[in-house]
Amino acid sequence: MSSRNSNKLVVPQAKEAMDKFKMEAASEVGVNLKQGYNGDLTSKQAGSIGGQMVKKMIESYENSIK
Repeated sequence: MSSRNSNKLVVPQAKEAMDKFKMEAASEVGVNLKQGYNGDLTSKQAGSIGGQMVKKMIESYENSIK
């Protein structure tokens, strides 16, 4: 897979769930995301959202292997 396509979902049908997950993570870190374009976010805001998503995914995995 080329780096240009690295943000494509492996399962395209998961887009809606990923969008909801992203909105929840943004809300949890206090970033107001809009539907559609959010290119006006700062790097710090975008990183906070991504970091929160990773944190939640790790917690979910850890809970699943207990």
